Amino acid sequence: MAVVPLDAACGTSPERAPLRPPPPPPGPPGRRPRGRLVLALTAALAAVPLLLAAHHVRPAPYGDHLTRHARADTGPGASGVRLRTRGAAVEAYDTAVRWRHTREGRRPLAVLAGSGHAFALWSDGMVTDTEAARGRAVRWHRAVPDAAAWLRTPGAYGGAGVLQPLDPGARMLAVVTPDRIAAYRTADGDLRWVLPARAGCVFAPARHLRRSGALLVAQPCADPAVAWSERIVAVDGLGRIVPRRRPLGNALPGREPARALENPVAPHR
Repeated sequence: MAVVPLDAACGTSPERAPLRPPPPPPGPPGRRPRGRLVLALTAALAAVPLLLAAHHVRPAPYGDHLTRHARADTGPGASGVRLRTRGAAVEAYDTAVRWRHTREGRRPLAVLAGSGHAFALWSDGMVTDTEAARGRAVRWHRAVPDAAAWLRTPGAYGGAGVLQPLDPGARMLAVVTPDRIAAYRTADGDLRWVLPARAGCVFAPARHLRRSGALLVAQPCADPAVAWSERIVAVDGLGRIVPRRRPLGNALPGREPARALENPVAPHR
């Protein structure tokens, strides 16, 4: 019978490997070496200028470009500023141009001055409100549904009558198109009410007049049986003028709501 050596039976070789010291105990949880933290902070600080540069090269929203002239910071305030369209730009001027507003690939069709506001209707159906005196910012943009195609037709008359103030201070702005009249609060561009045209009828923005604070808009109808009284619509800042109406106010949130106005147009008899 073969004899097994004693050291082989114990599972060890004749030459024992040197003993290695045990690894150091782990540090407290949640702590990182200081060097790595410094490197991370340095990399983050170095990225800040790149992020700022990327912010400044972003394209302007809706393709807006505002060009302010030196005179924009001097001279009279908004009360002395007039508006006009020239080529592809809206210009604010008194004795000289104060600022110009353009939008890439678009041209202005109509402008309307309010109290500190410069409203413009563009060829793509967008309505903008720019700070009138110095042209420092475009306050808001509102897209008018289905307006772009209609504005290219002869019946649009180049956007005549589309922009209508609904009160002397231009606190409410009406945008009149064949399908609807939409009213916006000019302080923030909030949509306050919408009046659709009667079925089988359309609004005619170019055919309008004012009477006692009311805006009267023609609403021609295809059906000759429709009464003439239904072919004219009267509105103001609170909506359509009808007997015994109870409209909502248009005040900004947190302010006292506006009182309901008396109907400036007598009901039909």
